[in-house]
Amino acid sequence: MSLNGKRIGFGLTGSHCTYDAVFPEIEKLVNAGAEVLPVVSHTVKHTTTRFGKGEDWVQRIEDLTGNKVIDSIVGAEPLGPKIPLDCMVVAPITGNTMSKFANAMTDSPVLMAAKATLRNQMPVVLGISTNDALGLNGVNLMRLMATKNIYFIPYGQDDPVKKPNSMVARMTMLSHTIEEAMKGKQIQPVIVERFRDGN
Repeated sequence: MSLNGKRIGFGLTGSHCTYDAVFPEIEKLVNAGAEVLPVVSHTVKHTTTRFGKGEDWVQRIEDLTGNKVIDSIVGAEPLGPKIPLDCMVVAPITGNTMSKFANAMTDSPVLMAAKATLRNQMPVVLGISTNDALGLNGVNLMRLMATKNIYFIPYGQDDPVKKPNSMVARMTMLSHTIEEAMKGKQIQPVIVERFRDGN
């Protein structure tokens, strides 16, 4: 399925260490002809870490997509009724956001955009990045995996020895996951080795 002409929401949450893997995939979507509408959480916009400043990441995604970020719940709400999306992506989705999404909470622009998309019965694609996927957050991960219209970028343990509960999506499979999700299919296998051929 071609992504040309598709309107894709792209939500970023606070797994700052994952952004370098995510931004090349956003660029692929843009190069494929998709209209990408960026949505960021408060953490993304206002936090400075060793991986960079929030304002710099915001500027980068705006430059990449050609669209201003949506950074408020009010701004994200129209992505359901007024500005419907063909697909909403949240990548990375942290364990914190994942737990809220699984329990129907809406306290960030990214969650509002994702829930608005589900309300339209359109696909939501998640790219997890959490130290707790095989810990307490496992129940939330499985709840989302069993929810209609939610699809996952294949994911695996990123450091089984030092962080045995941690799982991260293989972000290089983002575009393919979206293509399958828009057909109503979960790309398989969904549980993979995190790293393969340097990815």
